[in-house]
Amino acid sequence: MVNLRPVPQALHEKAKLELNERPERIEEDLAALRQWLARTPHIRARIDDQFLVTFLRGCKYSLERAKEKIDMFYSVRTAIPELMRNRDPEAARIQAIVRLGVGLPLPQTDGPDAPRIMLIRPGVYDPKQYHIEEVIKVSTMFNDIMMLEDDNMVIAGQIGILDLANVSTSHFLQFTPTFVKKMTMMSQEGSPLRQKGFHYINTPSGFETVFNMFKTFMSEKNRSRLYVHGSNLESLYQHIPKRLLPKEYGGDGDSLKTITAVWEKKILSYREYFIEEDQYGTDERKRVGRAKTAESLFGMEGSFRKLEVD
Repeated sequence: MVNLRPVPQALHEKAKLELNERPERIEEDLAALRQWLARTPHIRARIDDQFLVTFLRGCKYSLERAKEKIDMFYSVRTAIPELMRNRDPEAARIQAIVRLGVGLPLPQTDGPDAPRIMLIRPGVYDPKQYHIEEVIKVSTMFNDIMMLEDDNMVIAGQIGILDLANVSTSHFLQFTPTFVKKMTMMSQEGSPLRQKGFHYINTPSGFETVFNMFKTFMSEKNRSRLYVHGSNLESLYQHIPKRLLPKEYGGDGDSLKTITAVWEKKILSYREYFIEEDQYGTDERKRVGRAKTAESLFGMEGSFRKLEVD
């Protein structure tokens, strides 16, 4: 018996049509992944149905691709402990960053089978007080929760809005090439979630330098889904209906304060989950073949060159 949350009919149809999901085959595919993990000593993974089905859906039910994705998911996470370890929601600095509302999933989607929209506002954190690594650590916690409970994100994908209002040179200087590559690999090769588009608004001078560096590490498909709107919100509304956006962006949705408060409670409710997470990952000493270390994955370890920003 498969222990999966039932999905709304519209998403069920989308999963069948776009992801090759066949309800009668899911149990067999999940069992195949668990058997493979049992025979793969270098990976310590979660094996519950809801977690594993995210990889099947993200890989359109190709078992071989799902295996590769699970391996990469845990390999990348193990190689960046500064982002993926010690993620206790009760830690004071983690709580403070959550309350800032740097990255927030918007509650409404554009229809029952539409992607989840993520609003990211790096300009709300003070780079003298926090480092981008701490901020991204918190964003990985939001992502992990959504992997488990957000069927729109898992089946339909995600759309990002990156609001660069109040982003300064001090923010940009925290983006080293190594860190950008780690972030890109974590969200691309190391994630079962599908990116359906990324929209940049309120872009400041110096933006092009970081933007071009991110594009260097992106797949061609993801590069084609980038949109730069500058300060023109009307241009954004052509892609993302105004009614879905928070009040602060001229929309009809909940306020940023309300959305942040919901997530502050939610992330605390997952404390046990995040403490357990430290036991999962890869043990490269047990891998057959070449180890996937930080150096082999990112190829730039130690090259922490600062960006030159005009």
